[in-house]
Amino acid sequence: MTAQDPRELLSRSPMSGIQIAAVAITVGLTALDGFDVLSISFASPGIAKEWGIDRAALGFVLAMELIGMGLGSILLGGLADHIGRRRTLIGCLLIMTTGMALASQAGSVVDLCIWRVITGVGIGGMLATTNAVAAEFSNARRRSLSVSLMAIGYPLGAVAGGSIAALLLHQGDWRLVFWFGAAATAAFIPIVIFLVPESIAWLCHRQPANALAAVNRGLARMRHAPIGELPVVAATARNRPVAAIFSPQLLRVTVLLSLALFLHFTSFYFVIKWVPKIVVDMGFTPAAAAGVLVWTNVGGASGGAMLGLLSLRFGLRALTVGVLALSTAMLALFGAGQATLAQLSAICALAGLFTNAGIVGLYGTLAQAYPTELRATGTGFAIGAGRVGAMLAPITAGFLFRAGYGLQFVALLMGTGSLAAAVAVWLIPFTNSDPAAR
Repeated sequence: MTAQDPRELLSRSPMSGIQIAAVAITVGLTALDGFDVLSISFASPGIAKEWGIDRAALGFVLAMELIGMGLGSILLGGLADHIGRRRTLIGCLLIMTTGMALASQAGSVVDLCIWRVITGVGIGGMLATTNAVAAEFSNARRRSLSVSLMAIGYPLGAVAGGSIAALLLHQGDWRLVFWFGAAATAAFIPIVIFLVPESIAWLCHRQPANALAAVNRGLARMRHAPIGELPVVAATARNRPVAAIFSPQLLRVTVLLSLALFLHFTSFYFVIKWVPKIVVDMGFTPAAAAGVLVWTNVGGASGGAMLGLLSLRFGLRALTVGVLALSTAMLALFGAGQATLAQLSAICALAGLFTNAGIVGLYGTLAQAYPTELRATGTGFAIGAGRVGAMLAPITAGFLFRAGYGLQFVALLMGTGSLAAAVAVWLIPFTNSDPAAR
């Protein structure tokens, strides 16, 4: 048996099949978020028609999953640092499956709102955990790429989910959308159970009961020799409280990352939530508006992949700052208006490319900025802050439009969130020396 630190070994070794599979699974798990966000938008007309609710009440329903996601990111992200990545993923999938299944049985707005919040809690916790899983199952060279691939699951899920939801709505009522979501989510439970072992980085840091045996089982699946003893980790490091993300060493990191996600999410969700309505107001058909939204998400997936590949050669901070600044430029260009549908689709695709690349860069930064024992906690808190920005973005834009401001002013103002986020990222100090995060 070797006495080598397995975290260092995995950090510099080529990725095994089980590591690649774990990262691929995180892409699918993140896609559930994209499916959920867009599917509720597709289902909302049927909900409004069946229950006779107005736009104000419907807007409240649409916001529920975002509220749940914020809560889940903060509450369950910390749980993943205490009980492990694998258990948290399984628990979040169970919560999501239950929430989606029961949403299909809702008989009133109140019932539906409750189940949407519960579904959102599961998704929020899962997003915080998948970020940690993608980082910790990767080697050092591929870490930023792995986190980037995980994050592009969102637009991929949005495109696929929107298409599937449209087909289901042609066949029956809006409840089929939630039934499909429940079935797809439940399908991931056995996949995670059999293909995602516990994170070796987490086991080495936390060192729960039988940690050595679990580490060696994981190493065997990754085709590495077993170890004779766990790395020496101080008890204070193994049992750091959730509040440690606000310690003097991490306070600036936590504040700046949370602020960056909050600010950039206001820009991103302005595009995602308002593009269909804006396109229709320009004189195009609702079908054309749906097509533009699809191109926005196609651009988003391309942007995430682009940033991931570039991160193999260039520093993540510089890339993230660059795409955030370009997000502001694209939103300003979108606000200037376009003469044809083709031009509008192209601009929205570019806006999606840079805004989602910004999210991918921020997720990668989260994976680098926190040590293993606080990675899910810090990620969850920052994503929770971002969800507040996501909730406020469509509301703020709506008030601005109602006050009489034109698209150019509103788009430019909402786009400044990304520019301010770029400044926050540039100011983040990277002091983490954790071998699993380098």
